[in-house]
Amino acid sequence: MNNSNGWKSPLQSGISQLSDESSGAWIDISVPIYTGMVHWPDNPPVRIERMQDLSRGDAANVSKLELGAHTGTHMDAPRHFLKEGAGLDEMPLDATIGQARVINIDHPQAILPAELERHNLQARERVLFRTHNSERCWKTDQFVEDFVYISAAAAQFLAEKQVRTVGIDYLSVGGYVYDGVETHQILLSAGVWLIEGLNLSAVKPGTYEFICLPLRILGADGAPARAILRPPRY
Repeated sequence: MNNSNGWKSPLQSGISQLSDESSGAWIDISVPIYTGMVHWPDNPPVRIERMQDLSRGDAANVSKLELGAHTGTHMDAPRHFLKEGAGLDEMPLDATIGQARVINIDHPQAILPAELERHNLQARERVLFRTHNSERCWKTDQFVEDFVYISAAAAQFLAEKQVRTVGIDYLSVGGYVYDGVETHQILLSAGVWLIEGLNLSAVKPGTYEFICLPLRILGADGAPARAILRPPRY
């Protein structure tokens, strides 16, 4: 399926957006944004429209973007689920810049405390969960309802461990049917910053240098972000 501008969907074309981990270069773990891409069912659809076009004789190419704040790779602010929560523009930059650990999750349905216990999570740690979502869910523009999510019990476990930042490889840390609101509320109330919509299919478990920066939108409940990893250089 092509989008309305005639560009072929990256998910349909099979063009890789990720770098080779073995080279030591930065690895792009964010997903491309394009017209018709998958989005949360009750969120605005994504549309990119060329308003000015060099091919039509205009002086420049200028595009209009229509998308929800929680499109593709994005971050959630406490304000997303907490009435008095901070906006995303108030996020301290060190929440998403520094060392991060990628943890592989084997359970096919949810992240549970029993699987997390063996990883010796530390306070202030940045943790990115690599689940079956990365290989399965990003291959279609249709919303996948049964994605792997963080259970409410696992969210409580992470909150008690006082981790700094949590990332997951589909559109929500909470499930579509189960634990959606509760998981968000537990983590955000505990001061955990949330990254959603990562693609970790080209990344092995381990420790990396990490950068993820959301758009600086005043008072935002969320914002699209670019996320990258690099193996440590030591």
